[in-house]
Amino acid sequence: MNGKAFVRVVDSGSKAMEEIHQLHRQGYLPEDIYVLAHDRDRTEYLAGAADVNTISVEEEGLIRSVANWFRSRGDELRAKLEAMGLSRREAEEYEAELDRGKVLVMARSRTADRML
Repeated sequence: MNGKAFVRVVDSGSKAMEEIHQLHRQGYLPEDIYVLAHDRDRTEYLAGAADVNTISVEEEGLIRSVANWFRSRGDELRAKLEAMGLSRREAEEYEAELDRGKVLVMARSRTADRML
């Protein structure tokens, strides 16, 4: 999968669900949509409830994924965001939003380079 992910910052899980439904209406498939929160359990809960993805080994690559086991949560989150095609600066900015309790909804197409 190539290309930079579209990222939307939302204030709550319910806003994340609204954003995910909007992405579905725009033609994104569940496997094209990702959620990320600072808390791992919250990320897993939202992804499960919306039937979308979390950033996994497939997106990160094996080496980066294994390295995340030894990183702080902030470093891990930034690495996940960079794996989604964001620059280091963008990853730092979005990780700061996660620190404030925000949720990220991301999308990128597996079949085309379309961006929102």
